[in-house]
Amino acid sequence: MVIRILLSALTASAILAQQPGGLAALRAEFAPTGKLRAAINHGNPVLAARDAKTGELRGVTVDLSRELGRWLGLPVELVPFDAAGKVSAAAKAGVWDIAFLAIDPECAQEIDYTAPYVELEGTYLVPAESMLRNVEDADRAGVRIAVNPKSAYDLFLSRNLKHAQILRPATIAELLELLAAGKVDAVAGVRTALVTASRSLPGARVMKGRFMTIPQAAGLPKGGPQAVRFLREFIDGVKKSGFVAAAMKRHGLTADDAAVP
Repeated sequence: MVIRILLSALTASAILAQQPGGLAALRAEFAPTGKLRAAINHGNPVLAARDAKTGELRGVTVDLSRELGRWLGLPVELVPFDAAGKVSAAAKAGVWDIAFLAIDPECAQEIDYTAPYVELEGTYLVPAESMLRNVEDADRAGVRIAVNPKSAYDLFLSRNLKHAQILRPATIAELLELLAAGKVDAVAGVRTALVTASRSLPGARVMKGRFMTIPQAAGLPKGGPQAVRFLREFIDGVKKSGFVAAAMKRHGLTADDAAVP
């Protein structure tokens, strides 16, 4: 732990020393309001969660936000979202300064991404009696797949499925209700979240294969070149120092949940 903290501090100092405009200019580009507003998508329970009673946010992305604030010497304000699509849709609204979300070509028109800090798997949850045995079986005429609107896997499947029908209920709870009622044939999602959901559906099965790898990155609204450069170095630094791996372990994640690239 002590070695990781020292390595992180040394890395931060080295990167800050290289900023051409100085720390004040970098802070202003990152946080025009004086505080770093970090968008936290608690709709992805692998990387963030929100306490139903207190509203407190916790998870890997919360830890990363606070670590970035520490590197920059800025106070951090966590801005909660319950879906990734809402985070990306708000990129132009000026309500967040940094976000953690899946890399997607469509969203890259408005957001500058870093390299991924973790990678997740996208797969399907199917009911006990399903005839779908693997991910390739899902793209057939007549197959109905429910997705969280504007999620990484919604955008990916919308581009790549040729025959199956995609349904987009408003909430995650509705996804599972449709599956339980037999109104959809599969639910697409992040593996770990689907494994958790399957416990409420007797006999439901999460497919072993995957239809995509979901690279999770940090991102900024376009227009801050110095901040983007620094953020990319930050993500590289926290991966190399072991900070990301330690945060995963702290929040109970294993290699089956996410992998650090």
